[in-house]
Amino acid sequence: MNKQFEGMLLGKGLKFGIVVSRFNEFITNKLLEGAQDALRRHGVNKEDVDITWVPGSFEIP
Repeated sequence: MNKQFEGMLLGKGLKFGIVVSRFNEFITNKLLEGAQDALRRHGVNKEDVDITWVPGSFEIP
């Protein structure tokens, strides 16, 4: 039988940074929307998320 792990995934009070590439923006924009949605569903305030756009993947640290 497989083990199942569950927990309270709450991000309230935490700060997050998201780095998004402008290259292939039609794809990365959807990835950004998904990340923002997941953070909101876990209680993260919009003000606690910083988003930085970079030209391409090489600029992402």
